[in-house]
Amino acid sequence: MHNGKAVVLVVEDSAILRMGAVGLVLSAGYEALEAHNADEAIRILESRSDIDLVFTDVQMPGTMDGIRLSHYIRDRWPPVKLIVASGKAILEESSLPEESRFFTKPYNDHAIVDAMACLLSAGRPPDPPGP
Repeated sequence: MHNGKAVVLVVEDSAILRMGAVGLVLSAGYEALEAHNADEAIRILESRSDIDLVFTDVQMPGTMDGIRLSHYIRDRWPPVKLIVASGKAILEESSLPEESRFFTKPYNDHAIVDAMACLLSAGRPPDPPGP
């Protein structure tokens, strides 16, 4: 977590969809980083130790798609949470690493925000009770 905010890396090759996803992350109160393909995402992950969640598309140009990227991240950075979305590939969550979620596009913004909140709160101590 950076400055008390969870850090979410959005990986999407479509600039318009990436901007929308970044806006969604920011509106949910998280810090957003962005990459246009898996190779750029890996470079960012290698350069930063504060990324809590990766929200990736499946179909992307480059050396790997979002499925391979999610497995690579799980193997190399096990604590990083994963959300995978696709408009073309219909996946079973069983083909994804453990503790990751899959959404079809167009996805429901509220469902994505809820999934982020759920994944990011997993493994954290509960908030202290209010006054």
